Amino acid sequence: MKAMIFAAGLGTRLRPLTDSIPKALVPVGDKPMLQHVLEHISLVGIREVVVNVHHFPDMIRQFLSANGNFGLEISVSDERDCLLDTGGGLVKAIPLLGDSEPVLLHNADILTDLPLPEMIEFHEKQMPDATLLAWDRESSRRLLFDSRAAMKGWRNMATGEIRPSSLDPQGLRPLAFGGIHVVSPSLFPSLEEYARRKGPVFSITPFYVEACQTRDIRAFIPSEPFDWFDIGRPESLRKASQFISDIYC
Repeated sequence: MKAMIFAAGLGTRLRPLTDSIPKALVPVGDKPMLQHVLEHISLVGIREVVVNVHHFPDMIRQFLSANGNFGLEISVSDERDCLLDTGGGLVKAIPLLGDSEPVLLHNADILTDLPLPEMIEFHEKQMPDATLLAWDRESSRRLLFDSRAAMKGWRNMATGEIRPSSLDPQGLRPLAFGGIHVVSPSLFPSLEEYARRKGPVFSITPFYVEACQTRDIRAFIPSEPFDWFDIGRPESLRKASQFISDIYC
């Protein structure tokens, strides 16, 4: 299995911190966020990783080079000319990822002790087109899953908006997406076709909402409690830093 880390984001919610460094290099405890993610991924034996860049791209390249790529084979998907968002970023990286094995996708702003081996084992046994980390946490926007954990749509919990609009949410379970997913190469043609219709810049969530009508997209719901932080907001960055501090105290 290979991995891709989405590290191209602008980090606007963390300004002024991200006026001088990319969000992926924001320190959490004693390490930049990107290092935390790379070390977490390497624990499951993944050796080949693609990192996409846009905001201060050369700083990320220099950080990786200065640390010997942390012993991994890292390729950089350079989006300095145009930030492509998660869906478009994945499409651009497909030539670097190949089509022979599944890919673990991980947002660079997610700090977690999620048991990745359990998630990977779930994907390898079920063999869906995509496996999404999803669970019941507070979020205004949730994905909707049936009793088999198959994705059926999306709902804005604040406004009641449902996609697709024809979907009956009765009996469906609303779960929040956690920014970590595994995709099989079988999904790549659908992603590329979506990009041709919608344009090169798109988030992967709307793609999943459309694709789940014809493709097998499943929720992975961890069996044990775990810690999870989206460090893209100042308050959650503080909590994540405290979490790291508590571990090493």
